[in-house]
Amino acid sequence: MYNSTVDTPHYTQLIRDVVDFPEPGILFKDITPVLADREAFTALIDALADPFTGKIDKVAGIEARGFILATPVAEALRTGFVPIRKPGKLPWNVVREEYELEYGKDALEIHEDAVASGDRVLVVDDVLATGGTAAAAVRLLRYLGAEVVAVAVFIELGFLDGRSALRDVELHSLVNYDGG
Repeated sequence: MYNSTVDTPHYTQLIRDVVDFPEPGILFKDITPVLADREAFTALIDALADPFTGKIDKVAGIEARGFILATPVAEALRTGFVPIRKPGKLPWNVVREEYELEYGKDALEIHEDAVASGDRVLVVDDVLATGGTAAAAVRLLRYLGAEVVAVAVFIELGFLDGRSALRDVELHSLVNYDGG
């Protein structure tokens, strides 16, 4: 599928590197300065939403930081918002998808009636790393009959090759870090 990456210097200037978070050896990309900057946050939401204007019925956000971006993207696109959460967080009947992590397993859940068959859905998250979480979200939505139009992320950690987990889905990323 088509994959796009747009590098926006203003965003890269506001992303803060946090060394050894959440554990030693990790360089965490902190987006909170971007969220706190009105102009940068507005431009970020527009950049995530604009390519999908008129093409989406619902926006799905992946817990937890994906919610921060997905809800205003849904508002910008005038669609509904669908939360995809960790197990035990949703109050209604759910479907569940387990997936592999570098260090074990995890799972995501979605309400069984969150999307209708044929709904065109955009999946939004803050970061694409290895792609396991995004791929699990795509599988959940497809199981419910939705058409996943694309996955849109603010940051792609290209050196972790998360794109390979999303080969059959359009990936729209705004900032790509190719080096480790």
